[in-house]
Amino acid sequence: MERSESPEDVRRWFLRQVSELWPLAAGSLSLRTGPCIRENCSACQRGEGHASYALYGRKANRRFSVYVPEELVPLVQQAVDNGRKLQKLMREAGLRYTAALKGQRGAGTMLRKRKAR
Repeated sequence: MERSESPEDVRRWFLRQVSELWPLAAGSLSLRTGPCIRENCSACQRGEGHASYALYGRKANRRFSVYVPEELVPLVQQAVDNGRKLQKLMREAGLRYTAALKGQRGAGTMLRKRKAR
């Protein structure tokens, strides 16, 4: 018979997984185009605008965007990807933790029933 996970087993599993997730960021990284601040920019006059990356997210129920220089895009993208992995791990941890608690509860109930006999 296979031994079920304990809540402590789930905790150790989760901490091992999370220790490998750095850097972290919540949100999304997007390429945006927009006008610049120069008055007679030929690209803006043609309607092309200028491309730049931004990290979009939420803080205290407010949306924000942060300019990301092109050379930092790979690092910020890795952080966003790791943030998504963390969210997935948290969902899995919640399920495993709940199952472990229920398993503990069931094992305790079975032991009490045996002792009562």
